Amino acid sequence: MERMIITHSPALQGEVSISGAKNSALPILAASLLGTEDIILSDVPPLEDVRIILQVIQSLGAQVSYEDETTVRINSKDLNHYNTPGELMGKMRASFLVMGPLLARIGKSITKLPGGCTIGSRPVDYHLKGFKALGCAITQDDSTIAAAAPVTGLSGNVVYLDFPSVGATQNIMMAATLAKGTSIIENAAREPEIVDLANFLNKIGADIKGAGTSNIKIRGVERLKGGNHSIIPDRIEAATFMIGSAITGGNVLIKNIIPSHLIPVTAKLQEVGCTIEEGEETLLVKGPRRLNPTSIKTMPYPGFPTDAQSQFMAMMTISKGESRVVETVFENRFMHVAELVRMGAVIDIIGKEAIIRGVSALQGAEVRATDLRAGAALVLAGLVAQGKTVLSELYHLDRGYYRLEEKIQALGGDIQRINF
Repeated sequence: MERMIITHSPALQGEVSISGAKNSALPILAASLLGTEDIILSDVPPLEDVRIILQVIQSLGAQVSYEDETTVRINSKDLNHYNTPGELMGKMRASFLVMGPLLARIGKSITKLPGGCTIGSRPVDYHLKGFKALGCAITQDDSTIAAAAPVTGLSGNVVYLDFPSVGATQNIMMAATLAKGTSIIENAAREPEIVDLANFLNKIGADIKGAGTSNIKIRGVERLKGGNHSIIPDRIEAATFMIGSAITGGNVLIKNIIPSHLIPVTAKLQEVGCTIEEGEETLLVKGPRRLNPTSIKTMPYPGFPTDAQSQFMAMMTISKGESRVVETVFENRFMHVAELVRMGAVIDIIGKEAIIRGVSALQGAEVRATDLRAGAALVLAGLVAQGKTVLSELYHLDRGYYRLEEKIQALGGDIQRINF
């Protein structure tokens, strides 16, 4: 079994280049099922989640090949299956995103309920509400959902989302691209990954306007073709390295990013004492000698991202006062707290709020990655903890970070992956 051994390290120094965004690549790979010609996607991060979604779309009849490590060619002209493999669906939440494209292309979809990190209930009700509005009939039991479009195909409609769900916005938008007439998603998610998906779909022939706002208009077209698209940089990986520089008092230039996607993280790091210099596609983050306390509240974009909450909390454990974290997106996103406490952190949880009282130093311990972002938080905590930290359940980390330990090593961090 693999473990990471993280030893107290000097301040991180140097440059790091950010990979393509996992949370953008996954829906775009699912959306490739809509095209009827070759689609070439670049800057696709070679992660475990990407491998799974590629297996899913291949099982449905798509042809997939790698041009190089991060460039994928997909042809879905002969898409011929609508029943997704249960063993793959159980591994990853984003696998559910093939449902919208299947309903648009084939008019049917049978799928298992999706899996993924156990950070909270993420019901697919909003997705199904949208599909019903477009004319689908839905049947489901405890584990399987079947959807069927009318014989005449999907029809455009107005869909209001009670919560700006990223996945539901993506799935409904993809289904609506080939629907008859115009669809409008109201209270849509505004994340950069939504914009990237819309940009990709427009490149292959869709007619989508308003992505990045709360109202997205999709005019249905007869078919989508092929094209080239480059995945946007991963703002959560970038945030992780920004926090890594801050927590170690480092000086790290973070390259291949879109700084505007990171405004909430940048603002909070400045509050804790960091100096940040912005370039066109870079951020230079200089950590302070001692971190100031602050408070964060996770919110849908453009608020503070829930996917950076765990890492930020790890940093707050060694601040010089009391900090607070309010989690409003996922109810189980404090599972990393128990692991940080093993390392000497002082954290109290009251409902959706965590109160963190900074300590002078953390202590190395045996901890486990309870989910993807928790694993990243524990890596950062290990870099500043006294002694050695042994991190297990690395498969969570591998779902969302490409060569994380190598990038940290290049910045001077003492981290190794070994087999026990």
